[in-house]
Amino acid sequence: MGDCVAAVVALTQASRSLHGPAVAGFEAAFAERIGVPYAYSFSSGRVGLYGILRALGIGEGDEVLLQAPTHIVVANAIRYVGARPVYVDCTLDTFEMQLDDAEAKIGPRTRALLLQHTFGIPGDLGRALEICRRRGLALIEDCVHALGARYAGRPVGSFGSAAFFSTEETKTISTTMGGVALTGDPEIAAKLQSFQLACSWPPRGLVARYITKLVVYHALTEPHLHYYVRRAYEAAGGPQPLPEPTSPEEQRGGRPPGYERRLDPAQAVVGLRQLHRLDRNLEHRRAVAAVCAERLSLHGFTTPKLPPEREPAYLRFPVLVADRTAALRRAAPHGVLGTWFTSVLEEAASPQDGDYRAGSCPAAEAAAGHLVNLPTHCRTRIADIEAIIAAIASVGPWTGAAESEAAAGV
Repeated sequence: MGDCVAAVVALTQASRSLHGPAVAGFEAAFAERIGVPYAYSFSSGRVGLYGILRALGIGEGDEVLLQAPTHIVVANAIRYVGARPVYVDCTLDTFEMQLDDAEAKIGPRTRALLLQHTFGIPGDLGRALEICRRRGLALIEDCVHALGARYAGRPVGSFGSAAFFSTEETKTISTTMGGVALTGDPEIAAKLQSFQLACSWPPRGLVARYITKLVVYHALTEPHLHYYVRRAYEAAGGPQPLPEPTSPEEQRGGRPPGYERRLDPAQAVVGLRQLHRLDRNLEHRRAVAAVCAERLSLHGFTTPKLPPEREPAYLRFPVLVADRTAALRRAAPHGVLGTWFTSVLEEAASPQDGDYRAGSCPAAEAAAGHLVNLPTHCRTRIADIEAIIAAIASVGPWTGAAESEAAAGV
């Protein structure tokens, strides 16, 4: 709750200066953590991606490779600059981009490869960089799940032309909404800075609602309260009083008003406090993930197996189950079983709203039918995880992964 108190104080006292101590301090700490010289904060990670695409000169008629499953707002950022998203299939063990499929889909208008580190599992950066160098593409790292993950000893987000992170309510650190774009390229940095300066501040009332939501989310992430608090919140009916991360316009592939916004200093105060605690946060997630891997394997579930150069920082721990509805029902009394990526385009009203063509990513479509994800956040106890795993073990693993990957040519 200390973060919430600090945010309220900052909201009443902080000067809205982009170069003031709160925003500048948060950006400097974030850049230092990732090991790059330039970081610029925005109202969300998607706006950071939009700024990166603009800085790279990507626009009308260009194409950007991105993996499925992903979130509708990622596809939207590409579409908002006039480019076309080209979807690449995933693997069914680490849920990373299939780089053979990516290379096969490079065309004369392809300008960038957007490599997503799904669930905090680093993608194959070595091969992605090689493809980008050979084919003349920019590499953009989607690190919204992956704060703290490393590849070959370096933090993810420090490899590509640019990277973006999210500090939305469900991420490793949370300012309720927010994001950071980073780069080591001074030309890209200058363009990102100009874009940031052109962005507006979020309305004060909206920031106050963000801070209120921090308190509510504190209750929602308590494993033994989540089920009841969420049901009470949803039962209220009508428009929800607290801001949703994805607007109805975005879910339909449209562009909402007030899209280009900065991060408020009050949110930056919260983000900086949480960055200072990041190592402890990551240590807990590693311990929970190790239990997930061990216990799930004992029950016959496939868990991610990574080469030694890839060090994950699990935002959630993914697993494919035979019957997701039954798994959710049986796990509900014991804690939060997540359902990210129940569609190839998360939260989209329809995948077609993000220009996704059905059948183009068969492994991702299979994952969308069977994927659940276990919590790793700091309020998750080992006993909670063991109870959740025992519940889903009675449902059993999905056994079609090998067949789906064979059909996809993996």
